[in-house]
Amino acid sequence: MSAYLITTDAPVNDAVLNGIAHIPTEYLPKLVEPGFFKKLGDADCLRIATWLAQKSFVEGGCPIGAVIIDSESRRILGKGHNTLGQENDSTTHGETAALRDAGRAARLRGEGPVDFRKSILFTSLTPCVVCCAQICHRCHFEAVVIGDITNAPSSEAALRAGGIRNVKVIEDARAVALYREYLQARPEQHFLDWGGHRKLDEAIARGLGPDGWDAPDHRGGVAGTFEKETDELTLRADEG
Repeated sequence: MSAYLITTDAPVNDAVLNGIAHIPTEYLPKLVEPGFFKKLGDADCLRIATWLAQKSFVEGGCPIGAVIIDSESRRILGKGHNTLGQENDSTTHGETAALRDAGRAARLRGEGPVDFRKSILFTSLTPCVVCCAQICHRCHFEAVVIGDITNAPSSEAALRAGGIRNVKVIEDARAVALYREYLQARPEQHFLDWGGHRKLDEAIARGLGPDGWDAPDHRGGVAGTFEKETDELTLRADEG
């Protein structure tokens, strides 16, 4: 009888992927047979990030999740989600949570800082400017896979300009629907997460508060600034 909770021949479905999202990273090698990870395609890994986003949403946070895998073994190195709503922490986005988790898990294995150059980042929503800087100038991932560019402007160009040559957009329908639900339910949190209190005040002044929220027009508040900042990031990368 296998000692693994999830064996190589286990089905790749939402129930199993959701379970993996909730298992602490350091326990995954003990509970998931290595052959199962080998079966996971990019869309499957992205769905784990989406389940992490769902976990955050249920907890009252921003629905943005991320997963980092080793590009050869496909095993998970780190994963996490945004914690602005849960902890008032404006620095922990899905991507940075996954980075922190990878470092924590490596330390528990007795290893030093993680070399991310042979790993892939999956994120349920296009990365913000801050996360783009971390991805490009510290991590140098082999590839980045984005699950939603419908609810926020794509940062694909900024990532490529920053040195990430393999950037893929594979929109996850669940991720897109989840973030749209969040936009309707918690517009204030959305603007706080993307632009702080200044952007929230500007949005409310335009009538985009809880009583005047118009989801299709939400980009007017954040996207213009985001696109300007990503253009500047691209320019600095080109100059460097």
